[in-house]
Amino acid sequence: MEFPKAEIETLWCPWRVEYFEQEERDANFLTWAAQASDDAAHLVIARRKNAFLMMNRYPYSVGHLMAVPYRKTAELSSLGENEILELWELAVHAQALLRATMKAQGFNIGLNLGPGAGAGVLDHLHLHIVPRWEGDTNFMPVLGATRLLSEGLQSLYEKIMAAQQRLAA
Repeated sequence: MEFPKAEIETLWCPWRVEYFEQEERDANFLTWAAQASDDAAHLVIARRKNAFLMMNRYPYSVGHLMAVPYRKTAELSSLGENEILELWELAVHAQALLRATMKAQGFNIGLNLGPGAGAGVLDHLHLHIVPRWEGDTNFMPVLGATRLLSEGLQSLYEKIMAAQQRLAA
């Protein structure tokens, strides 16, 4: 077999243009998703009483999900016990969904609180659930400041929703 040089010389990530073309990034996208009635349009996967689970529209890695409290706050210490419990229950649920749909072998789960921690949304905390696989690191982020995502958001959303229905049954 010959090395497919021509096929990998050009990397296509057409969905990224949506992010770069934005003149102003919507800092309230978590609030809009919290209040939305059209979950698919906002990539919301599951809702609980105090928090919800959604896909990250501009993910670090394919399958990057976020558990978000409905209440807008930047401080972890301001969350009530039920909010904290639901965020972590949604993280567990996210792991099950990502194992079922993407065969995730591990996870990075955490919060970026404050500008010093790299928080992209300073006033509405959210818990990141990022699936990982053995050997999934590559040279692209280091040399090209580029992340490669192997699946589009909409097709992955549909797979996750189908897995959620199977797990609930």
